[in-house]
Amino acid sequence: LARLSIAGGVRYPSPDKAPILKPYPEVPLADKSFQIRLVTPQGKLLDGRAIYASVPAHDGLMGFLPGRAPVVFKLGLGEMRVTFADERGVGGGNRNYGIEGGLGHMTADKLTVLTTRAVAGSDIVQEEAQKELTAAQASTSGNLAEMDQITRQRDRARLKVRVAQSGVGRGI
Repeated sequence: LARLSIAGGVRYPSPDKAPILKPYPEVPLADKSFQIRLVTPQGKLLDGRAIYASVPAHDGLMGFLPGRAPVVFKLGLGEMRVTFADERGVGGGNRNYGIEGGLGHMTADKLTVLTTRAVAGSDIVQEEAQKELTAAQASTSGNLAEMDQITRQRDRARLKVRVAQSGVGRGI
């Protein structure tokens, strides 16, 4: 009787005929991060190395890790969260940004977010954001176009409050 050896789900007539399976090679730390840029019409708000980013697309959140497939996407209104790489290429802190509209583009090891509006969570004063939300919620109109604008103001104000709250106690 011939003995069978199984390697990689394939049967081989003997162990010496089976291929030697090797583990995946270790990825250098420098390859575990990617370049991230956040640009508004007023200028560059962020330029650094990240190990993870969560970006609000028009149809939901998109997560980005190093080596992700290339993609172009439309941005929505929401919170962008970034986990930065430290000098060794591993976690170096978190930052969050409120962004609205624009386009995102990921290629190789570079994520570029071009947005019409953005604010860093560290720049938002929570009490002021809450006052802005209260004022937006009190606004009303019988005109449909004005009501649409009021709804967008409410959404922006809610986002500011959420970004301000999620940034408390965090940072680089």
